[in-house]
Amino acid sequence: MSPPPSQEITRLLRAWQSGDPAALDRLTPLVYGELHRMARRCMGGENPGNSLQPTALVNEAYLRLVDVDGVRWQHRAHFFAVSAQMMRRILVDAARARGSEKRGGGVVRFNLNESIDGMADRSEELIALDETLDALARFDPRKAKVIELRFFGGLSVEETAEVLKISPQSVMRDWKLARAWLMREMAG
Repeated sequence: MSPPPSQEITRLLRAWQSGDPAALDRLTPLVYGELHRMARRCMGGENPGNSLQPTALVNEAYLRLVDVDGVRWQHRAHFFAVSAQMMRRILVDAARARGSEKRGGGVVRFNLNESIDGMADRSEELIALDETLDALARFDPRKAKVIELRFFGGLSVEETAEVLKISPQSVMRDWKLARAWLMREMAG
C-alpha cells in the first residue's frame, strides 16, 4: 500500500532536498494540481486579456521553486506556503509592470475576504495590499504570514496552523485581527 499523498509529498520533498533529482520528477505530478488550483484562486479576478494566465503563473512559480537553495522542506504545507509566497511575488511584480500609472491621491478600496474571486482589474489593489501586508509584517510577522498563507495560498486554518506551528485558534484570532488592521490601513 502506498503512503497517503500528503506523506508521499513530504517524503519526496525531503528526498529532493537531499539531492535526489528523481524525487523532483515524481513530486511534480503530485503537486501540480494543487499549485494550479492556487493560481486559479489568485487569478480569479484578472482581466480576460491578461497575459499572465494560471498555467503561466504555476510554471513561473515552479521554476523559481526549483531554483530555491537552502530551503529545508518541513512538510507538504510548508511547500505550499512557500509556493503561495512565490505566486504573491510574481503577481505583484506583474501588477507593478502593468500599472505604470500612479494610483493618485484617491483611496484604493479592497474587499479582503476569504476569496479573491470576482475581483475586477486588481493591479492597483494587489499592489496596495502587498505594500500594506509588508507594513504589517514589519511589526507583526506572524499575522502577515497568516494573511499570506490563507489569502494568497488558499491554505485552510489547519494547514496554516501546521506551517506556523501554532494552534488553529491562534490562526483564526490572527486572521481576524490582521484583516481588520489591513482594511483600516487600506481605507486610509
